[in-house]
Amino acid sequence: MSGHLTPRWSAPFLAALATVAVPGLEAVATRRPRIVTPTVEITGVLDSDGGSWIVRAPRDAATGAAMMAESELLRLLAREHLPFALAVPAGFAEIDDAGRAVVHRALTGRELDLSTLRPGPGLAASLGAALAALHEVDVAAVTAVDLPTYDAAECRTRLLAELDEMAASRRVPTVLLRRWEEALEDVRSWRFRPAVVHGDLASDRVLTESGQVTAMTDFVSAHVGDPAVDLGWLVAAAPEDALESVLESYDLHRAAGSDAQLLVRAQLYSELALGRWLLHGVRAGDRTVVADAEEMLTELADAVSSAGPGYPE
Repeated sequence: MSGHLTPRWSAPFLAALATVAVPGLEAVATRRPRIVTPTVEITGVLDSDGGSWIVRAPRDAATGAAMMAESELLRLLAREHLPFALAVPAGFAEIDDAGRAVVHRALTGRELDLSTLRPGPGLAASLGAALAALHEVDVAAVTAVDLPTYDAAECRTRLLAELDEMAASRRVPTVLLRRWEEALEDVRSWRFRPAVVHGDLASDRVLTESGQVTAMTDFVSAHVGDPAVDLGWLVAAAPEDALESVLESYDLHRAAGSDAQLLVRAQLYSELALGRWLLHGVRAGDRTVVADAEEMLTELADAVSSAGPGYPE
């Protein structure tokens, strides 16, 4: 169990919900993962045929509504023949005022370890192809979900608003504010075709096995917008030579043509993530988070000052 939160429901109770949600499922044991967060509780379930299932129960109504929207999106994305699996719901079970628990088959693979990413064919190429496949989904195929949708100009405007808030905090080094403002003012970077994006990718949301991406999870932040959003985490943490292979594969599998400024925007998003972490700490009044963010921003400012202005293209 994660953290020190008190569960609202026991693991056996969540397992019982699985039998309600999926006709014919006979739960014989609970198993990992058993996770309790402020918004959701999760447990694994083993059925009488040896199959593994996951039960996710929202702890509040807002999370319940977000999970229902995500479930509908996953149902639509499953029709798009993506080269990786999704946690498509097999059934639902009413719980309380928080909404409905979602039950799906356990996905195959382990969480991506970026330190093991190597250049060339294999996992790096598979990751690039997987991201490209998601971004190639026809936006019209998911319109029934009413995803938040932002064109290039709106993406830029939203980032400018965030930048203003970061500047107002007076905690972001001037060299970074100037760098980010210049990137947002460069109109060349803000000409792209919006795509269906995951919106909150990280290593623990990409599952892999035998050098291939097997699944992506947690699509609650999905929207139509800048595809570079889904690359920022890689720019920040992936080995540089492996990142080149990811991007080469990504570009190869995108039918929309070259987005010359994709990497520039991805680098920008990776840096703005530090500013967002700072704002989170400021809003929450969490001095530890603020101090952590300020330290990372200072390190980035030093690196930027040494490397010179502007982004590599």
